[in-house]
Amino acid sequence: MDNHNSDQDQPLRRTQHEALRSRPGSNRSGLWKKIILGVAVFFVACFVMAAGLFMYYAKGAPKITHAQLASDNATVIYDNKGKVLTRLGAQNRDYVNRKDIPKTLKNAIVSIEDRRFYKNNGVDPVRILGAAAANLTGSSLGLQGASTLTQQLVKLAVFSTDAKDRTLKVKAQEAWLAVQVDKKYSKDQILEFYINKVYMGNGVYGMQTASEYYFGKKLDKLNLSELALLAGMPQSPTVYDPTTNPQYATARRNTVLQAMADNKAISASDAKKAQQTDVKSGLSSTHGTLQTDTKKKKIIDPYLKEVVSDLSAKGYNPNKGVLKVYTNLDYAAQKKLYDLGNNNVEIQFPDDKFQVGASMVDNDNGKVVAMLGGRQTGDVTFGLNRAVQTDRSSGSTAKPIMDYGPALQYLNWPTNRKVKDISFTYPGSESPKDPNGVKLYDFDKRFKGTMTMRDALIQSRNVPAIRTLQDVGMSDATQFLKGLGISQEKPYDLANGIGLYISTLQEAAAYAAFANGGTFYKPYYINKVVQQDGKESNYKPQGNRAMSASTAFMMTSMLKGVTTDPQGSGTAANIPGLNMATKTGTVAYPSDIAKQYPSDAASDSWMSGYTKHYSMSVWTGYDHANTATGYLTQQQTELAQLVWKYMMSYMAQFTSNDDWTMPASVEKKGSNDYQLIGKSYKTTGNSDLDPKNNSGSASKSVGNYSSSDSSRTNTNGTNGTTTSTSRFGTTNSPTSAFNR
Repeated sequence: MDNHNSDQDQPLRRTQHEALRSRPGSNRSGLWKKIILGVAVFFVACFVMAAGLFMYYAKGAPKITHAQLASDNATVIYDNKGKVLTRLGAQNRDYVNRKDIPKTLKNAIVSIEDRRFYKNNGVDPVRILGAAAANLTGSSLGLQGASTLTQQLVKLAVFSTDAKDRTLKVKAQEAWLAVQVDKKYSKDQILEFYINKVYMGNGVYGMQTASEYYFGKKLDKLNLSELALLAGMPQSPTVYDPTTNPQYATARRNTVLQAMADNKAISASDAKKAQQTDVKSGLSSTHGTLQTDTKKKKIIDPYLKEVVSDLSAKGYNPNKGVLKVYTNLDYAAQKKLYDLGNNNVEIQFPDDKFQVGASMVDNDNGKVVAMLGGRQTGDVTFGLNRAVQTDRSSGSTAKPIMDYGPALQYLNWPTNRKVKDISFTYPGSESPKDPNGVKLYDFDKRFKGTMTMRDALIQSRNVPAIRTLQDVGMSDATQFLKGLGISQEKPYDLANGIGLYISTLQEAAAYAAFANGGTFYKPYYINKVVQQDGKESNYKPQGNRAMSASTAFMMTSMLKGVTTDPQGSGTAANIPGLNMATKTGTVAYPSDIAKQYPSDAASDSWMSGYTKHYSMSVWTGYDHANTATGYLTQQQTELAQLVWKYMMSYMAQFTSNDDWTMPASVEKKGSNDYQLIGKSYKTTGNSDLDPKNNSGSASKSVGNYSSSDSSRTNTNGTNGTTTSTSRFGTTNSPTSAFNR
């Protein structure tokens, strides 16, 4: 009976059990188990993948040495021979040993940067998880926030500090190296490396140097407020600079003091007392004693200024980035040029206010070899670089590149092409005040009639040059200039044919195209930059064909006579036996100003020219030419020629004295002239007009002829752009002044 009942109960029990299993609560329990299991598997898989990725990245981590950890992070500038020129920064770093570092400073740094510094092994998992979460949510500070002090040290020693380089790969390698550093060095050693390496603003590296710069004393003499300020500055040294941003510096210092109190490094009362101290209290006005080679820095100052500007233009931060910058500067040439402007007894400058700007480039590649930004400049650094200023008229050094060069290139003129030196009035210059228009004169106020283009250029006659420009046409002249890296916003006019507003650097680069057979290279200072992580970037401009080889050769043949012909305008620069080609430029005062000065007074004097190897342009004058003593006498206009002569004589010692070879497209005509083979020259009749028609039927109006002063505009001469204003009038303003 019992067994029977028991057998009958079996189906019922199974049914009840199945019913229990089918209840909703039971299903949910099973589902959650599956979810938990799936999540666990997912996280394990992610961990395994992350660990694998970490090991993959870590395997490729660069090595880190004691020298890297102990060195400063200054950008180092090298010359063209790979020798150190200078380290960017206000002072050489004053390294402080860990035994001389105040304990208060160590506590301040640890409190604000890495509270678990003494407990972690170089990385902090808690911070890493928090930073990873921040990174996943899109915070730009996510990866950075994970850094321990040791990781920050590794970053400063090996990796780039730019935000764009905060990648997972870099962070993984940072962490790996931080663990290795933590194993090898004590915590005090790591702090010593960090304190001596961090950038503290104003070109200062290391907190000992910063202490001397900002407070005029060493670290062990600073009080709590001052130490807390230094401890907080590395996060953003420019923003927290107490000399320029005391409000932000105060806030940051107070944050550090509060962190120290929270970390039990100081008492709350000490923190409050220090927070009430004026952050500007105790700041030094002298910024310590400079320890750099002052004389050497003065010698390279104008070149260095352009290098720093060029680095910024290329996207580098020369103050924050640990860069090795290899330049094209020939230091021996730079020193010689500096000495010519400042210490040379052979060149008698009238006074210390007399200025010189000069640039030298390598003809075959555009490398800027040397540069003089001024003379007798005192202790000014990164001041006005007159080598790249573009607000002074180039005078007749414009003639080869705007008048005669285009005539050779586009009109196929031979070097003995006949031109007219006769009375000339700028077309369209008539006005109620001057119904006869503005006349153009030469330096001797005379006209020579018919002459060859060669003689007109050698003697620097103005009228033949402007008539030649009329024949060429402004469109072709502008195109020719553009091929030489020269342009301006406003259209050029006839007056520019005897004066362009360009820099010595632009002109040296333009003349170099004549020297090398017709190829223009944009002048450049930097040939290589090596970043802290070893990434190397090389810079070399591509040459562009600016003119034919025949144009370059025939122009050179004419310019040779500027120094050797008895009637040449540059005989003071002659270097017997040296193959060279040159052009002078002398700028006189406009007629409405000239009455204030002697009849032969000039505002500017230029000398530009080249050998087979180097091209150099020199400007001389006064910064303020409209003053009673700001003019050049006729004798002083030759000083530009002397600077050019002595500098090129010096450089000739180290190169061969090669002459130029006549291209196959050119044939000699007579004893000293050349012409294109099988080409007839073109003309519109302006250069050899009948004397009765002095302005030419094809002439056009050249705009406003006002000779009133206008504002000075100074631009960087490396970008190939000229200004359109001068202190004597706009570039659209021909005057009766002579340019030679």
